[in-house]
Amino acid sequence: MKAAGFSRFGGPEVLEIMELAEPRPGPGRVRIAVRAAGVNASDWKKRQGLMDPELPQTMGYEAAGVVDELGEGVTDVAIGDRVFGFCVDGAAQAELAVLSYYAPIPPSLDFAAAAALPSSVETAARALDQLGIGVGGVSGSGGGSTVLINGASGSVGAAAVQLAVARGARVIGTGSPATHDYLRSLGAEPVVYGDGMEERVRELAPDGVDRALDVAGSGILPELIDLAGGAEHVITIADVAGAQQYGVRFSRGDSGRALYALAQVGELIESGRFALPIGQAFPLADVAEAHRVGETGRVRGKLVLVVGSAE
Repeated sequence: MKAAGFSRFGGPEVLEIMELAEPRPGPGRVRIAVRAAGVNASDWKKRQGLMDPELPQTMGYEAAGVVDELGEGVTDVAIGDRVFGFCVDGAAQAELAVLSYYAPIPPSLDFAAAAALPSSVETAARALDQLGIGVGGVSGSGGGSTVLINGASGSVGAAAVQLAVARGARVIGTGSPATHDYLRSLGAEPVVYGDGMEERVRELAPDGVDRALDVAGSGILPELIDLAGGAEHVITIADVAGAQQYGVRFSRGDSGRALYALAQVGELIESGRFALPIGQAFPLADVAEAHRVGETGRVRGKLVLVVGSAE
């Protein structure tokens, strides 16, 4: 089968389409004929040699497609079902992939839109859980709490806005002026990031906010701590050094993933309360160009690779 990968570290030019043996699903896993796979910042970090030192490597952790083989003990899906989910082996950008965690694709979505969901939805749900926004969290179900999301217009930020709103929270989201109409459409009250952000937030929330989530990693943690009343009320998914410096929790998947969110987001999507836009789609063979575009940071919406038909 064809799969994206690389045999040396470097820029996008090291990426190639490899011929690999077809994977087989172990117990509790399913194999899919991939129709689309998500592209994330972790992909270029991996390509640059910042994650795993071994070579060669394959690419991709999230995909959507059609189940074509079941691992031992799998009874919740059948061959031919449309599913999306995580490929923990990091080989989702391929013609075939084994999913360790999966859920049915919401009926209204095509494969490309479904492939954009797993990482953004899980990351956002995990961070909100850790902040206590949701059942059993701030104000019980999230109602009455105010959450500030720094970097609200990206894929993870947009997912966090919509999930927090669905949990009953009031959301203030930072973004450039060009993103403000989009943020309002998601249910957030937008503010411009940069110098003076804290004062602009206090115009909307004079007493500050209950919790703050940093998605952008833009050196804003001291202001978020002030607004949220303490480092214990702030989480970042993007600023490792700042988290260590200011005593803020850095949310990692290895501390427990919110995998339940894959199944739950379908109801929100079908009821019109959740959507993530596709920024751009590329054929699998153009994976290097997808990396070049993604690394500019100028695309709003998720990048996906299409394998065969994504309808």
